Amino acid sequence: MDTTKSFLVAGGDLRQVYLAEKLATKDNIVYAIGFDENISFSDGICQLENTIMLTDRVDYIVLPLPVSTDGVMVNAPFCRQCIPLNSLTTVLKDGGIVFGGKFNNASRKIFANSRIDTIDYFDREELNVLNAVPTAEGAVQIAMEELATTIFGQKILITGFGRITKVLVKILIGLGADVTIAARKYSDISWAEIYGCKGIHISQLKENISEFTVIFNTVPALIFDEKILKLVNKDVLIIDLASKPGGVDFETAGVLGVKVVWALSLPGKVAPISSGEIIAYTILNILNERGMADD
Repeated sequence: MDTTKSFLVAGGDLRQVYLAEKLATKDNIVYAIGFDENISFSDGICQLENTIMLTDRVDYIVLPLPVSTDGVMVNAPFCRQCIPLNSLTTVLKDGGIVFGGKFNNASRKIFANSRIDTIDYFDREELNVLNAVPTAEGAVQIAMEELATTIFGQKILITGFGRITKVLVKILIGLGADVTIAARKYSDISWAEIYGCKGIHISQLKENISEFTVIFNTVPALIFDEKILKLVNKDVLIIDLASKPGGVDFETAGVLGVKVVWALSLPGKVAPISSGEIIAYTILNILNERGMADD
């Protein structure tokens, strides 16, 4: 019995390119659309101009992160031609699955109307845990590029104690930084101390904020409002790692002259190979759980 599976990787950035390469190493048949001629793939991947060129329907479609910016077209920044999401509904075998990252309601509905199962790989815990590594490394890279000093000896504040913070702490302490964690949960403050950091409650920010020269925010809620920003060190660097709407009043920070870098989507920017392989790994995990992939 032939157990070979076929994938159509559609659109996206460099993460999708390396995701396709990873899937192709598992003896799968991999097609790619949504990439102009300046994006090259290995010989094991069949690059197509459009879905009409497919000789057969595929088992799985892999869409990018995010799937779409408008709920109608595939997010395909490397392609001059638009790829309507609904054009993909006819190229999938019966019982096939569409994988994607951050489906919005409109894009998910397109496939639901054709009774096609969609799975959001961005909801998977292993992906988010592993993505914390390139995010943390990218954040440190930004700090090193923006600072005129070493990380060593800097008094650094991190707000929030989630996945990214846990990785970031290890890197910063290894570089000799003096790290403090601000969190809402007292249990997180205790864990921060076990990790070798100081811990303060988020309500104590006003009393302590002026002593830090670098601040990393990981909380997607407004923490650094006008009252807090007026109290920060005049030479502070704030790196906001939180997804929209972020944790900083960026307009007020600009007026006050506070240097802020909003570092969105770092995994795909600083480590597209690793990030693409992480997505491929997650998709194969899902298929294994469903008994649809070989070990």
